[in-house]
Amino acid sequence: MDILFSIIIYTFLYYLISLSISTIYKCTGVLDISQGIILTFGSYITYLISIQLNLSLIFAIPISILSVIGLILVVNHFIYKTLQERNVESWQMLIASLGVYVVLQNIISLIWGDNTLSFRTWPVKEGNQVLGAYITDIQIITIVACVVLVGLSWLFLERTSIGKKIKAVSSNPGLAEILGISKNQAVIWSFVLGSGLAACAGILIAADTDMTPTMGFNWLLYGVVAMIIGGMGKLRYLVLGALLLATAQHLSAYYLDSKWMNATAYIILIAFLYFRPYGFSGQPIKKAEI
Repeated sequence: MDILFSIIIYTFLYYLISLSISTIYKCTGVLDISQGIILTFGSYITYLISIQLNLSLIFAIPISILSVIGLILVVNHFIYKTLQERNVESWQMLIASLGVYVVLQNIISLIWGDNTLSFRTWPVKEGNQVLGAYITDIQIITIVACVVLVGLSWLFLERTSIGKKIKAVSSNPGLAEILGISKNQAVIWSFVLGSGLAACAGILIAADTDMTPTMGFNWLLYGVVAMIIGGMGKLRYLVLGALLLATAQHLSAYYLDSKWMNATAYIILIAFLYFRPYGFSGQPIKKAEI
């Protein structure tokens, strides 16, 4: 049962990260690598407010999320949007997002150093026994928080006018423009949603396993793999991608060694790219420009 709970937790985290990446990708046509450092920044801002400024964690978390959303909006306005106006290629935008990632990671290292940090101040205690397995309080909180975030994200995209605009631009930017839907507004809100989810995921991860300046890159890659496995169809396919990835990784760690977790992710990625390049959804990735 321990491995089952681990699979459930990682499935939810992979899903949040893959949803963050895919929401921005489908709206802009660019794989935004900087989401990896947004994930990291969320945890470090929480550390700054709760530990260094000695304020309540309940206060620190929403401030952290709003801070990283503000950060990515500044990056979008002064870097991504400027490049968009120059009609650069998608691969150039990808390189730009990688540059943003590297710069922000070095800023984190400069301010907080490269050592492992933690904002956990609560006492360490034995996990709760559930169905014969032990699960910690923070893992329970992670599952509950992820369920809530998944539900709120679905409601936002499906039931709000802003969410429908994001979906319209993601589906057909040209037709959306004809109908008077602002692509720029949709892109901004896709960054708000995507970065908010990435920040939440980073805070939940750091609460369970602490943080380092490089923590975001592996999680970014896992999110990308889950997104590719799921394909560019409906959101439920992202769940399938995240579930397959989490299950395969934890089974390989259980039966082989934990060192195989990364290798397993890339083996699955290569297999899907070769045998089912459109993922579970079966829908090809559309060519789009930001």
